[in-house]
Amino acid sequence: MPTAPQTTDELYQALRENDRRPYGRTRTVTAEELAEAAEQFGDPVHLVVALFALQSAYNYGSEPRKSPVVFARLLTLFDEQPDAFDERRRHTLFWRFKWVAHALLALPEMPLTALRQWLTEMRDRYEKAGHELQPYYGQAYQLAAHVGEDTDLAYELWAARARTELSDCEACEICARARYHLAAGDDERALRVWEPVLAGRESCQEEPARSISCALLPLLRTGDTDRARALHLTGYRVCRRNSSMAAEIGRHLEFCALTGNEARGLELLAENRSLFDDVDSPLDLLGFLTGVEVLLQRVELLGHGELPAAGYAGRGWTVAGLRAEVRARADDLAARFDARNGTTAHTDRRKDRLDRAPLLDTLELTLRTRALDDVAPVTAPAAHETAAVPEPLPELIVRARTLDEQADPDAPACWARLRALVAAPGYSHPDDPAVGSLVRLRADLLADEAGRAGEKGEHDAAVALYEAAAGLYDEAGAPGHAAFVRACALLPTGRIPDEHADGAEAKAARLTGIHAALVRLHEETPGLAPYLEARMLRLRASALGLRLQTTRSEEHIAPVFAEADLLLAFAERHDIAGQVSGALLLRISTYALSGDLPAALAQTDALLDRLKAHGPAWHLPRALGMRGRVHLGLKDAQAAHADLTESLRLAADWPCDAVDTAGLHSALAEACMRLRRPDEALRHFTRSAELELRHGDRTDAFCAYSNAAGLSLDLGRVEDCIALLDSLLAEPDFTAGELDDRLVAQLRLTRARALHAGEDLKAATAEFAALAAESAGWDDDPGSHAMIAAETAVLLAESGEFGRAREAADQALAAHARAPRYEQLSNCLRELARLRAEQQGAEGLAGALAFLADAGKVAEEARTAGYQAHGRDLDSALAYEHGRVNAYAGAYETALTALDEALTLLGEPGDDKDHAGEWAEYVRLAAVVEGTYMERPAPARTRLGTAISLLTGLGHPEATEQLSSLSGRLRDKG
Repeated sequence: MPTAPQTTDELYQALRENDRRPYGRTRTVTAEELAEAAEQFGDPVHLVVALFALQSAYNYGSEPRKSPVVFARLLTLFDEQPDAFDERRRHTLFWRFKWVAHALLALPEMPLTALRQWLTEMRDRYEKAGHELQPYYGQAYQLAAHVGEDTDLAYELWAARARTELSDCEACEICARARYHLAAGDDERALRVWEPVLAGRESCQEEPARSISCALLPLLRTGDTDRARALHLTGYRVCRRNSSMAAEIGRHLEFCALTGNEARGLELLAENRSLFDDVDSPLDLLGFLTGVEVLLQRVELLGHGELPAAGYAGRGWTVAGLRAEVRARADDLAARFDARNGTTAHTDRRKDRLDRAPLLDTLELTLRTRALDDVAPVTAPAAHETAAVPEPLPELIVRARTLDEQADPDAPACWARLRALVAAPGYSHPDDPAVGSLVRLRADLLADEAGRAGEKGEHDAAVALYEAAAGLYDEAGAPGHAAFVRACALLPTGRIPDEHADGAEAKAARLTGIHAALVRLHEETPGLAPYLEARMLRLRASALGLRLQTTRSEEHIAPVFAEADLLLAFAERHDIAGQVSGALLLRISTYALSGDLPAALAQTDALLDRLKAHGPAWHLPRALGMRGRVHLGLKDAQAAHADLTESLRLAADWPCDAVDTAGLHSALAEACMRLRRPDEALRHFTRSAELELRHGDRTDAFCAYSNAAGLSLDLGRVEDCIALLDSLLAEPDFTAGELDDRLVAQLRLTRARALHAGEDLKAATAEFAALAAESAGWDDDPGSHAMIAAETAVLLAESGEFGRAREAADQALAAHARAPRYEQLSNCLRELARLRAEQQGAEGLAGALAFLADAGKVAEEARTAGYQAHGRDLDSALAYEHGRVNAYAGAYETALTALDEALTLLGEPGDDKDHAGEWAEYVRLAAVVEGTYMERPAPARTRLGTAISLLTGLGHPEATEQLSSLSGRLRDKG
């Protein structure tokens, strides 16, 4: 807090601002400062209000040691100056006796006698004030359950009493009753009791998050796995990084451990690493640490004890090391509670949780399915595979080179084995003329490594490795190979971004120069082996293919065909089957790039016939994938789906690097979308992302995950979407700022939209506001800023912050002036007007009409530019909104005039179903205004009758249902 409040108005303003902050250290420190400042004003009322706020910060900030101290001050004030407590503050005071009881319960250093004395104090105070004792018996039951003695009697004394105005909220009492039945081993009864909370009908500050965490395992044990999965996603999102929900987070970690989701559990543990140090409540910390230990124990039992794990700050941890530390601390906490209570309840409960066997081998919790092997170090398996190879070293080297000459997909595996052998201590190179020197082998390995780097998009690394390989080939006396890898080093330079010239023309010029250099190098290198010369020709053709892909210029088409034909003729003459099909694939892609899809389809059919007859077989899935993509371009989604599905089936027979399997899944997802099979598309998007990630193509993987997240949101799978994006945004690439900022922004934007769809308005608004601020600096993309700022404005308006909404809308309009987004801006401005009029009525009419005036300007700009809206017509939609806004403000004559204008602009309905539905809505609102608010039911019913007859005659009976219902209500009213 910059300065202490100098007036009571400033004090209460600061209290309101602090109340909007999330619970945590910032809110707590500010509350402490405000409580101190409140004392200067002399009036005890201000101090009481500030102390209540401070106790809330301690209670929900998981600081139980401080809450009773503040409450003691409040009790003293109540005893000495009762007039400072009006009815509402008196109610709050008596309610918070329960907070203190729970705070004392959570502290093992607090003697059991002190807890019982406090309950006696609570009972005496309640009786003296004339309050019923059900809340007291509720706290007595909580103490009995905590200690583990006389629980049944305490439960009956509480549960048999009627609720009072000071009872815990309905949701909290439901949770307590359900947990009693759960402790008795009756899962089904506990779940029946929990149902109102789990279904969202009862809630509070802690609920349903607490009940969800406790109900996860009972749901699994009773077979309701789908609900357990859904509630885990919903409940965890509310708990994450919340120190007052540490025990609940521990139960979510336990749920992951017992459902085959250990890798997700480690991910969630990393998200909540701060809780190791931030949780001040020993009881909450015990619950958290026990859940952590269940997870770490499971990971270690699966043989992954050396995996890194997020633990206490100040050092790195392995799973095994952290488990030992957590076990020692949790055992100590449990022992301290048991010593205080004189029982073994907490030690026994810990043992029960740690002894539980997994309930399911696997349960897919998120769209991003990960196993422990996905986060395990990769070096050990490689060494194991190398040791297991029985093939003699000379034969392995010869076979690797033979397979490499044929471009056989098994060649990389041979090079990988050789790389591990050569790198091992004590490697002895065979003295065999057929094998050649160690220098030659090292050159081969560097060339293979360079190719893999290029496939991953690591072009700088690829160039360096190719140049190093060329030097070794020269040293080994292999000039042909040296020339070829120097040629290979040229092509990646065309893909390395040039900060001084990164446009399409500059890139095309670079590729033209690269092609010329390849031709020179080819001409200057006589005596190349046929397979190397074919590869050199393929590089030349590829350079021109990349140029065409960059420019899409007609003048660049013929040179690609010419180079492809040179390669085809050479490969046919020397019977190099792989290069024959490679040349034909290049011709097909050139036809496709030039827009001649029928020719591309015909050529693909011919290639498939050739491959089936002559091979190589590993090109079949690639050619089928190409034909599937051509079918997509020809808008034949069914044929595309068939080809791509068959391509994936055939690709399974070959190593994953042989075919772009990730790309096939991505294309198949697109085909599924066109066939209106979104769930199948979602599976393919996620599979594509998983494969890209496995191959190290992280940017492509996150793009595929972005598609999956957007689709899951469209499908209404909001929690799936949020869980996926939370997982991605926690990746080191994101947190270190190593990924493209626009890709990160797209993922965050989708997450913000998902939060909005999930009715987490506060979090969604904060994310949108942050994105709007960041995108304001995107000088190269003002259109995206316009869209983000517009959505931000709507969320701010939904929260009632119309001043900030106006500012965001003005930002959107300014960006729209540079890069028009007619439809998005019009939709935004109309929605802002509706929200303001709906929330503020006549008082907000002027502001609402100002938004509509801006929408009118946008519609006029769109007409001038000849823009055709993809959705609703901008002018008729604007007139309709004028009608709705004026109706909210009570200006009914103006509203009806606007709605009649909207109907005129929209025009009478025809065959189009959407148009008919929109027209019916305009008629409905006009009839409501005229018949209900203006109290003219007869003309309103005439309007409705005419519309119903017209729509029925046009074959749109579904559009008449609401109109008929409204007509009936107006008839009854009249």
